[in-house]
Amino acid sequence: MEISTVIGLLFGVLSLLAGFLLEGGTFVALFKVTALLIVFGGTIGAVIVSFPGKTLKKLPFIIKYAFVKPKADTGATIEQLISLANISRREGLLALEGELDQFSEDSFMSNGIQMVVDGVDSDVIDDILNRDIELYERQILSMGRMFEAAGGFSPTMGIIGTVMGLVHVLGTLSNPGSLGPAIAVAFIATLYGVSGANVVFLPIFNKIKANLAADVLIRQIKAEGILSIQFGENTLILRKKLFAFLSEEDKEKVEERLRGNASESEWSEGNYQEAANHE
Repeated sequence: MEISTVIGLLFGVLSLLAGFLLEGGTFVALFKVTALLIVFGGTIGAVIVSFPGKTLKKLPFIIKYAFVKPKADTGATIEQLISLANISRREGLLALEGELDQFSEDSFMSNGIQMVVDGVDSDVIDDILNRDIELYERQILSMGRMFEAAGGFSPTMGIIGTVMGLVHVLGTLSNPGSLGPAIAVAFIATLYGVSGANVVFLPIFNKIKANLAADVLIRQIKAEGILSIQFGENTLILRKKLFAFLSEEDKEKVEERLRGNASESEWSEGNYQEAANHE
């Protein structure tokens, strides 16, 4: 689990509560069942109406996606691709079939390597892999937009709740002493709606997009590496292509790991030295 997401949500909610209490408010004043029902019940209903059932069923998955950091690591992925390139240059493309078992849980990489082994045309592989990336991105965003929609509906439901509360207040004008508390209760709905949107729903959608961007980057690196392996490009060219996806800090980390593994790969047999000479 990516702890920063949990910390951010807790910090946001607790900050709002602490600020309210420091101003002299009480938990009892802040907790109103009717306002909760109007705002969050209305928001959930609007989201259900807005999305098809097959998308709504993916809610548990997309919540997990928001709170769990992508498993793949750019550095480790580049190391894998360089290792596969070394094997293919040393033993031929058919030797990659023996490496497929290590990608049993990575269908994208497994399918790409299998197509290379089967001799599929490079343009076809490029098209299939890029379509896969595009489709994956659309699927995740279509699910994540449930939170974006909730972030849009929530403040509106808060205003509706407040208006309903004020209607009730106007019906009790004959009792001026109760107007202040009644108006305060009415505005709790707006508080729920605005805070729910800006502290919970929209931040979760932004985290989904951030995790998706990391996932897409990994897949782009894999696609680039798979095509380079099929073309039989040497490790130096492959390295330069893949390092273009990394920040300077990540480049240094991967470089160190590659140096550490140099004795176990073709990198140590000349490719790494070639790269060092070019730099």
